[in-house]
Amino acid sequence: MKANPRAFPGRVLAGLLLSCTCAHAANLNFLKDTPISYMKPADRKALNRAAQEALDTKKDGQSIKWNNNGTGNTVHIEGTVTPRDTVKRDGGTCRKVTLVAVAKGQTQTWTPTACKKGGAEWRIEKQ
Repeated sequence: MKANPRAFPGRVLAGLLLSCTCAHAANLNFLKDTPISYMKPADRKALNRAAQEALDTKKDGQSIKWNNNGTGNTVHIEGTVTPRDTVKRDGGTCRKVTLVAVAKGQTQTWTPTACKKGGAEWRIEKQ
């Protein structure tokens, strides 16, 4: 599988932020009351930190837990980050990462592919 030379230039969650923003703009009501709809910027930063840590330190299939404690959000959000399917390509590393968020009894899961080269941060690969 060849790397996409136009890998998304944002952090791991930038793609998720974009999808949430676009959903509001497109009036996609199916996202209403899902964990991402309750996330504030500080919550997304907490998830991004957990994703960066998991991608940097965990083996395929190993998870870390994350939560939004201390972000100021009154809605408690928690979940896991699980990297998998690591491949080396084009001088870098790519991994699928399963991001899970649970809020108000609802669970939401995303499985993007994140890539990095050298000491850069992990970035979501454009699909």
